[in-house]
Amino acid sequence: MVAADLRPRGPYSLALSARGASDATRTFRDGILNAVVPAGRGVAWQRPDEIVCLRATNEDAFDQVRFCLGLDDDHTPFVLRFQRDPLIGTAVRRLRGLRPLRVATVAHALLRALCGQLILASEARAMERRIIRAATERRDGLSVPPTTADLARFSPADLRRLGLHARRGATLVRLTRSIELERLKAETTDAVADRLERERGLGPWSVGVVCLQGLGRFERGLEGDLGLVRLLGTIRGRRVEGAETAELLEPYGEWAGIASVYLLAGYAKGLVPAAGSVAGAFGAGRRAAA
Repeated sequence: MVAADLRPRGPYSLALSARGASDATRTFRDGILNAVVPAGRGVAWQRPDEIVCLRATNEDAFDQVRFCLGLDDDHTPFVLRFQRDPLIGTAVRRLRGLRPLRVATVAHALLRALCGQLILASEARAMERRIIRAATERRDGLSVPPTTADLARFSPADLRRLGLHARRGATLVRLTRSIELERLKAETTDAVADRLERERGLGPWSVGVVCLQGLGRFERGLEGDLGLVRLLGTIRGRRVEGAETAELLEPYGEWAGIASVYLLAGYAKGLVPAAGSVAGAFGAGRRAAA
């Protein structure tokens, strides 16, 4: 057993970050994250003094859970820069400890991106859970996160039977059989985006998911996310297309990924201003950032 009590770099709230993070490989209940990772198992919770207590079965499992928590990736510069932003500022101030939780493998992030395209989040998570349970063994009720090799064993027909659309299944098979996805961690974010966007069935939203949740990078936003589409439609008072959300994220530059998370969380909690009060400020914010 490896144990450590860690002080996160910058503002960090496990309660905010892990809310809704339960999936086939982990649970978050009563303030405790219980996760299976490729190397073993880990448990984490946060004390009132903001220290995160992390326990894992071995050193490798400890490092993998620590990566998933994102404790070392200080987003203080984002908070300081955008806490007075006309659109996102209230969410940044109220939710300042929020960081996107990662998954333990890039393969899992790619699977999540393909399952999540244009369907309800609950349906996507159920499909993801079915595929992971079919791909890996279970440990004490949780599934081991899938590796590239685990997912490469499926055929497109296998994935279709598990609910994944044929074209997305073909994309998953093609990628997992052509590259070792974990090696993307050694590439620049732009190189990863260029590589993935060459694949049929992967666009900016999927790249954002892989970068945020698989690589732990903040630069790529969730362009085209249905929540952002609804938010932008409210701001503009009309129906908008997914590609238009790039304009919503453009002011946040290298922080577009974490800005996406704050926009979605803030919108859900009513912390993003209503259309009438933000439309002019949104335009002004864009001009200032240009």
